Amino acid sequence: MSYLLRARLPDVPGSLGRLASAIGASGGNIDAIEIVSREDGFAVDDVFLVAEPGVMPDSIVSACTSVDGVEVLWISRYAAGTNLFLDLEAVESMTEEPALALATLVELTPEVFRVDFGMLVQRSPEGITVLHSTSAAPNQIPEGIDWPEDDETRELEIGDLLVAGAPAGPDQMVVLGRRGGPAFLHSEIARLDHLVGLARSISRHAKES
Repeated sequence: MSYLLRARLPDVPGSLGRLASAIGASGGNIDAIEIVSREDGFAVDDVFLVAEPGVMPDSIVSACTSVDGVEVLWISRYAAGTNLFLDLEAVESMTEEPALALATLVELTPEVFRVDFGMLVQRSPEGITVLHSTSAAPNQIPEGIDWPEDDETRELEIGDLLVAGAPAGPDQMVVLGRRGGPAFLHSEIARLDHLVGLARSISRHAKES
């Protein structure tokens, strides 16, 4: 079974090696590790792993937290596997069909940001409509979505659903959603803002050419 584990650990030499050893000793085989953020002397890493038959995620978490200074923020089955889409690869995909850059970014959001779904929505006097969405997105706009009036990329209040939104043009927004966690980090919000800005620029240049 494949899992995505997000852990917070001291940003000092040897910490990642000790975490990896603990995961291996508990029956988890690491496929990839990506550094999500670094701040205040700590690093937050996403670990993509495959558990050996019969190994439960709780035992992997227990092994990780036995390492001094390590905190497991979240672990979940990861249906998308371990295929990493780095930001530069996302930009390359967006440039293949520049006029559809925003829709392309939405399609890539589950892999780029490890979210359950992405949506491109538009607001009008009649309400909010979905312009494009990934296959796992809800059929309707999540009830209670809080449109960011300050035109800033940020987390949105949506009840138990964890959502982030980035302005994508006049009355448009890219929305990311996670069911059950983990919470969006400041670095992820900044990346979302940057990639949506690039998608808007790519699309705009395509229309002007």
